[in-house]
Amino acid sequence: MTQGKRYVVLGLAILAAGAVRMPFERQITDDLYQARLLPPKLEQRTGEKIGQTFSAVSLGGLRTLVATFMNLRAFTFFTEQRWGEVGDTFELIVDLAPRTRYYWDTGSWHQSYNGASHYLYGSDLPPLRRKANWRACILRGREFLERGIRNNPNDPILKLRLGTLLSDSNKIAAFGDPGEAYEQAYEAYLSAAKMPSSPVFSKRFALYSLARVPGRENDALEILKEIEAEGGHLPPTVYGLSYTLKYHANPSQPVMALIDSVFPTRKEAYENLSNQWLRTRDRFPLFGVAEAIALLESELKTPPENSALKQISQNPMDIDDYFMPK
Repeated sequence: MTQGKRYVVLGLAILAAGAVRMPFERQITDDLYQARLLPPKLEQRTGEKIGQTFSAVSLGGLRTLVATFMNLRAFTFFTEQRWGEVGDTFELIVDLAPRTRYYWDTGSWHQSYNGASHYLYGSDLPPLRRKANWRACILRGREFLERGIRNNPNDPILKLRLGTLLSDSNKIAAFGDPGEAYEQAYEAYLSAAKMPSSPVFSKRFALYSLARVPGRENDALEILKEIEAEGGHLPPTVYGLSYTLKYHANPSQPVMALIDSVFPTRKEAYENLSNQWLRTRDRFPLFGVAEAIALLESELKTPPENSALKQISQNPMDIDDYFMPK
């Protein structure tokens, strides 16, 4: 056999061996992707945006480095208030580094908070366009966070961020029905609370959201009882909800007896419930609060002109007021 034929035979042998190994290697590679031992494959649109560096980046080693530099570019767009470019750049960043919480968190924050605030307070656009852009920024930030959660299902912080966004009194008008938004915030908080690495306040924030969903008061009361049974220091909001939810469950019970069972002192009860009465923009339930304030003011001899019931309350934010022509 001539030397040329030997090379041909050798080449065919190598190709045959490669063809045999290919299915096994492809399966191993797929298993590594599923186990998250290899970074996710880059989408073609990502390669088109990156340009000539796509081949090198797709190997995995340079992806986090490129994401870092893209994050600096996004910051420049942020300082220039170019919100569309901010969002597009973070879309590329998370394609490169989908397991990095910081990029999902920061990208959502820029859009749903910084961008939305710009159109709420600082834009010279016509009112209808400002309102449309305000809402679009918030919804884009929400969708971005939800994709971050799907890419990082075991990260409680992203779920907490979603709960915070959905229950924000300054943002909730963008989501339509407040009750539905609060319920979705509750689900995000509760999902985070079930994770071992979740902050201790996660369950409490789930309570805050569920208590503001009409018709879910009894469910919120059950969570409240669990929190109270766990002991430890409880913030004023929990005391206020303890009173209102227990009053809702049994409105015929003596009010002062309920107050004494919930609050350390009647003075603290008055301060807490007065604050809850006035901060109606937070949409916490007010079952039995007016009755309690009236009784406590009588006992504490509060002058009628200083009655909390006569003070101006902080009503829920009417977002349309911010977009009226000036």
